[in-house]
Amino acid sequence: MSALGTVARPIVRAARLPLFAPLAGRDFRLVWFGESVSLFGDQFNMIALAGLVIGLTGSGFALGAILIAGAIPRGLFMLLGGVLSDRFPPRDLALASNVLRAALTTIVAALVLGAQVQLWQLAAVGVLFGTVDAIFLPAINTLVPRLVPADRLAAANAVMQGTGQLVATVGPAIAGFAVALIGIGAAFAIDALSFAVAACALWLVRSGGSPGPSGNEAGEAVAADPAGDAGRPSMTRALVAGAREVLGDPVMRSIVILSTAANLAFTGPTIVGLPWLVLVQFGSDALALGLVFAAYGLGSFAGVLVAGSFPRPRRFGSIVMATVLVMGLGLAAVGMAPSVPAVGLIVLAIGAMNGYVNVVVIAWVQGRTNPAMLGRTLSFLMLGSVVAAPLSLALAAVVVDTHATAMFLAAGLLVVGAGLVGIASGLQRRMV
Repeated sequence: MSALGTVARPIVRAARLPLFAPLAGRDFRLVWFGESVSLFGDQFNMIALAGLVIGLTGSGFALGAILIAGAIPRGLFMLLGGVLSDRFPPRDLALASNVLRAALTTIVAALVLGAQVQLWQLAAVGVLFGTVDAIFLPAINTLVPRLVPADRLAAANAVMQGTGQLVATVGPAIAGFAVALIGIGAAFAIDALSFAVAACALWLVRSGGSPGPSGNEAGEAVAADPAGDAGRPSMTRALVAGAREVLGDPVMRSIVILSTAANLAFTGPTIVGLPWLVLVQFGSDALALGLVFAAYGLGSFAGVLVAGSFPRPRRFGSIVMATVLVMGLGLAAVGMAPSVPAVGLIVLAIGAMNGYVNVVVIAWVQGRTNPAMLGRTLSFLMLGSVVAAPLSLALAAVVVDTHATAMFLAAGLLVVGAGLVGIASGLQRRMV
């Protein structure tokens, strides 16, 4: 028996459980495996990049600037990525993206190992990486619903996100230890290898590659693209049709606005603020930073398991909005935490709530969206986060060195305020 068959047998047995039912499909299993390996590599990148930039400069501002370099093109080209995912095979787009990201990360690894790395090089790679990400993210989120029946979407999202959060639980601690043991350059090389593995897994996927409607494993028919006609619509027409589909829906419009506000509040304080708190304010090391991120991942994993194991509750909208409010309070509390362990406990709780909300909301959106418009709809949903990210990172980079506590308090209040506005508009009643 082959090694691959030995590994696959327990996975197939686990697929008998409702939560893991999507793993019964070969192609979904390949995508899940490849992206899990890639996410594990991302933990090395996250710790290595923070350690590299702060080690070179001692500044949270510099780290924020490097992250902004990748976030801007990610936001600019996200909608284009959604259009491409509806026009071309999302499997092929995701495959090409992983190949390119492997190449870019290899360049960074070589620069670090050769002691030639400079900040402008990291910024340049960040711009290219962000551009590729803008294609990959809509593609992979469009591919997954084409590999599983509609009634398994929530479970599929839970498996993907749950595995990601499990990786995020153990990955940062392993990455922090690895950076201390084998160095930053080797950590980037591990990330490059993980992208190569993900590309190989996508290469083996047989289905889910056709652009546009093609049905799913349940044999369900897929509606036609309302932007289409006898021929393929232009890129501009397809983009306009997607905007009309999303922004013309009051519920989706509100969710996009709420998502934008939440990401504006969370991105900078989390990616720039947490490393600054751990490495500078508390004077800890890369291992401690990895453990803080691991705590967040552990909480997220728990939230994802709950979301994927139980049916959507009747008061789904009210639960989501209440969770958003508590997450905002938790984010504000991070800035007042007296120690690294206290920060870890708070982000553990935030992660659990975020993991739950992400799974149930994404599955709900995927289930109510015309499959022929799914790439564009998801790209609009993600647009809020990628547009907010550069501004959030810029603000965090400017204030983190002198006003970290105030930054976390303001971010938490923004989340609470956005949640209250959503509740006042009746969003929770319309999420059915």
